[in-house]
Amino acid sequence: MVLSELDKVTAPTLLIVGEWDNVVIGLNQKAYDQLTCERKLEIIPKATHLFAEEGIQLADKLLPYKDKEVVILAIPRGGLPLGSIVAKTLQAPLDVALSKKIGHPYNREYAIGAVSMDQIVLNDVTGVHESYIEEETTRIREILNKRQQQYYKNRKPQDLKDKVVIIIDDGIATGNTIRVTAEMVKAQKPKKVVVAIPVAPKSSVKSLEDSAYIDQVICLQTPDDFMAVGQFYEFFDQVSDEEAI
Repeated sequence: MVLSELDKVTAPTLLIVGEWDNVVIGLNQKAYDQLTCERKLEIIPKATHLFAEEGIQLADKLLPYKDKEVVILAIPRGGLPLGSIVAKTLQAPLDVALSKKIGHPYNREYAIGAVSMDQIVLNDVTGVHESYIEEETTRIREILNKRQQQYYKNRKPQDLKDKVVIIIDDGIATGNTIRVTAEMVKAQKPKKVVVAIPVAPKSSVKSLEDSAYIDQVICLQTPDDFMAVGQFYEFFDQVSDEEAI
């Protein structure tokens, strides 16, 4: 509801916002001031919607691409909330990148490679049996095939040729998933491939910048103490396929 309409609200109203949602706090304060009914503004300590805030910050960095031929390509599932915000801001179509990392057998969060529907990129596979990689590739492609059927049930994939393609994820550790995605995108002959992420280690950002498949990398944070993407989100619940759709 727009602020000019809030004085028409007569029912008691409770506004709830996280303490660290800086942008949203300001909007809620304006709404609170505009309301004439019984109202309360509740600020939850240390709570945040960081996906939204990071999405807003990424969108701001990507504003130079507004009004150009752009496609936002979000990596499911964490990249979709961010991608949605960026797509709305740039008024660009949103699509999904069907790729997923291969986790190390003893530490699934550590990516030793990544798989798309028809490509595979491997990084550090020392001591990892070939049979494990083959089994994981098969398993992951079954997941990707299921997602493909879900995401494209009522729509067609975006044509990426001659477009500026902005690949978005919620953060990267090794960058393998982004790399295989960029390689997949480059095969469709886009005008430019941009990677936009909230957080990543400096070494991974450098490796993306050196990639022949990526033209530009935008990263909001490159902390020295990086261990995992989740450590930089107060709440890092996995996004379900249903929520992503």
